[in-house]
Amino acid sequence: MDWFRLKHTICLCMQSTGFKRADYIRKKKLFRHVGDHCMFMFRKLPLYGDLISIGNNVFFASNVSLVTHDVTHKMLNCYDPDLKLTEYIGCIDIGDNVFVGAKTTILYNSRIPSNTIIGANSFVNKKLMDGGVYAGSPVRYICSMEEFLNKRKKYTLQVKRKKSQLSEATIDEAWKQFNALKEKNSGE
Repeated sequence: MDWFRLKHTICLCMQSTGFKRADYIRKKKLFRHVGDHCMFMFRKLPLYGDLISIGNNVFFASNVSLVTHDVTHKMLNCYDPDLKLTEYIGCIDIGDNVFVGAKTTILYNSRIPSNTIIGANSFVNKKLMDGGVYAGSPVRYICSMEEFLNKRKKYTLQVKRKKSQLSEATIDEAWKQFNALKEKNSGE
């Protein structure tokens, strides 16, 4: 990692919230574009940030990797000394109203359209055609945003916090709902 990336990665680690990390990346112009109301939980600055464009209202969970290049050319050039291959690079374009789950990897030449949710631990290696919910490795379509929203509206637990911790009442209710779901699923 060069000094530029190391310096900005350290600065990202020092930002106290994901919103402040997104603001830092926007203010320092570390990506081609970062829209408004974004949250970046990742702390490592990807290589070639100028190849990354992020829309408005985009949320990245922890440990998301944005990969704009590969270095297979180095191995291939040693494999066959007659080759003179160069580094492969590509762009990443993410639309508006997107959530990217924890530990997801997004490769070069990928596009995530507006109004999309990417599930945790997914692998995005292509242009997704329509918004909706995607997950898996490689990523695949799961359902529409409307279907997901209707399912999510049924979740009614009111989360109460004490600073960054959940209240005892919220913890007890979460376990109560979990156990009820476990019993329901074991009866099916």
